[in-house]
Amino acid sequence: MANLSGTRVRAILKKRKLRRWGLICLLIAVLYFAVKPDRRIFGIRMPEGYKLHGIDVSRYQDVIDWKYLESFTGDKKDVKISFAFIKATEGRSIQDPFFATNWENIGKTDIIRGAYHYFIPTRSASEQAQNFIVGVELSKGDLPPVLDIEITGGVGAAKLRENIKIWLNAVEKHYGMKPIIYSYIDFYEKYIIVDRDLKKYPLWVAHYDRKKIEFSEPWLFWQHSDKGRIPKIGENVDFNVFNGSLEELKALCKK
Repeated sequence: MANLSGTRVRAILKKRKLRRWGLICLLIAVLYFAVKPDRRIFGIRMPEGYKLHGIDVSRYQDVIDWKYLESFTGDKKDVKISFAFIKATEGRSIQDPFFATNWENIGKTDIIRGAYHYFIPTRSASEQAQNFIVGVELSKGDLPPVLDIEITGGVGAAKLRENIKIWLNAVEKHYGMKPIIYSYIDFYEKYIIVDRDLKKYPLWVAHYDRKKIEFSEPWLFWQHSDKGRIPKIGENVDFNVFNGSLEELKALCKK
């Protein structure tokens, strides 16, 4: 009788232990599906609610097969690349070695193209504007020029804003299009947003690894990741979304 009771006790304890482990496994599964990225496309979490996706590239991605990219979609087959920004110039004299080739080849596809300049605050803003103008010819259907500003280089805030305006004004006068400002949220809020004139320029903002953008100012483009992966491109790629429709994106372009 004693042995039988012991067997029953052990059986009951075993059932309880199995039940407890089952609950633990269930909890782990619930937590996993609760926190895992909603959509893994191009190896990254894609923000929900945006129809137009794009990338930006520079010399680090080398020459790109844009025809291949034009028809390529992510692993869920529901996201394609609609636009791309390509680095053209930097500072007073640096020109991206692969820009000309990439610019020409992307122009043979339906991907809407744009060019950007990386701003060096310690260098002449007018010479930097001229560097971009010499290196970039915009055609009908191209996006506005972009000024990438993300460092001060030790330049004071007021002087920095003055230099930014010199570049923007020169480029806008040449192309007849209002340029876009690219910057990180923290940098934009600290150095740029305080100037009413600069605040009027269209904004492309960088804010990584978020399901939604945590920024109250109006923006056109959101660079949400710098870790995207695309076949035939050896390095990680920055991914972006456009805050609007295809018609609105095309309305921005050169007429």
